[in-house]
Amino acid sequence: MEIKKLVLGPLHTNCYLVIKENACLIIDPASSADIIINACKSYQVKGILVTHHHFDHIGALKELENFYHLKHNTFNDNFGYEIIKTPGHASDSLTFYFKPEKVMFTGDFIFYHTCGRCDLETSSIKDMQESLAKIKQYPDDITIYPGHGKSSILGAEKELFTKYFN
Repeated sequence: MEIKKLVLGPLHTNCYLVIKENACLIIDPASSADIIINACKSYQVKGILVTHHHFDHIGALKELENFYHLKHNTFNDNFGYEIIKTPGHASDSLTFYFKPEKVMFTGDFIFYHTCGRCDLETSSIKDMQESLAKIKQYPDDITIYPGHGKSSILGAEKELFTKYFN
């Protein structure tokens, strides 16, 4: 599996292309549908995944759904990922876990050395704490790909979880 990162939009949101053979998933189509379409031109787009519905993660969503004739967050078993509900930053936050590759796409749930803000309209500190406790059960050697910034290793992030709300 190959992962390509496009940094798009005014908030520098990470849009990921997950490529397996000639198939591709688009994760968090932040903006600039034309850039995403161009980056995917060599692949058959099989799905569009959205970690949560904040504007900076879905700016190109409708245009891509229309272009590829796909609905977002429709499970695609060609890629074999697990969908984990991880509310906290947003009530609809999802994490996509690709177990064989040891990769998670966390959106704005977990970043490099921090977690998502919990002071927004559908945010909840209690939900975030429960989601962090849930994700602690996963192996330490998973690479996390967040919605903004650089990637990290889950084990390194777990060590910081207790410091977030003290």
